[in-house]
Amino acid sequence: MRLLVAEDDKALGMFLTRGLEADGHRVRVVGDGAAAVEAFRLELPDLTVLELNLPVKDGEQVLSELRSIDADLPVLVLTGRQEVETRVRCLDLGADDLMVKPFSLHEMRARCRALLRRKREARLQLRAGDLEVDRLNHTARRGGQPVVLTNKEFALLEHLMLNRGQCISRVDLLDAVWNLEPAQTTNIVDVYVNYLRRKLNDPPPGVLIRTVRGQGYVVPSDAELAPPAVPVLAVLPARPGAGAVADVQ
Repeated sequence: MRLLVAEDDKALGMFLTRGLEADGHRVRVVGDGAAAVEAFRLELPDLTVLELNLPVKDGEQVLSELRSIDADLPVLVLTGRQEVETRVRCLDLGADDLMVKPFSLHEMRARCRALLRRKREARLQLRAGDLEVDRLNHTARRGGQPVVLTNKEFALLEHLMLNRGQCISRVDLLDAVWNLEPAQTTNIVDVYVNYLRRKLNDPPPGVLIRTVRGQGYVVPSDAELAPPAVPVLAVLPARPGAGAVADVQ
């Protein structure tokens, strides 16, 4: 799942990132309120963890703007403020949950999982042909058989599945999966696509993961994955003095 963490404390941001990535999530961290609103607008993350005491824009203002962009994507608020009034305002502004610092990372991860389970529109189950991907439990199956993937392999497959039918460039995959700037010297995307193809028993040119020459990779839509229709031969009634003629419909 794609998570956005808005936290201006760099040490805490790194701590949260490690904990959430341990659950297989892809985490993007921003350090101020304006950056949080912009990242939310561009990415529409599956869940946002929002610190209230942010520079540039205060967390309560950010929360209000996030809800004007999307009213349903879950937001978990973190705050060191102890007063009940703050918590009430955040919940009234649209926060789905709130935790007061100091907090348990173990509990926060559980709360994130609970919020993600409640949001059916988050597309927790992805399918392409006989491939099934469970985004919450971080599992994949093909033909009913489990496929063991690393966190990065899963993140790559998840991103391609979320964008089925669209060609995703290597540059976009570097940014979305590895949070890396494009570099001509790296072939990490191609390496991991090959890893996936081996584990999915989908050798090049690939049925599930297809290469678009000079552009990137795509998981085809259901219509493209469907086998071609087999022509039906219809036997026309024989005319007097003529043999039967087969026509193709």
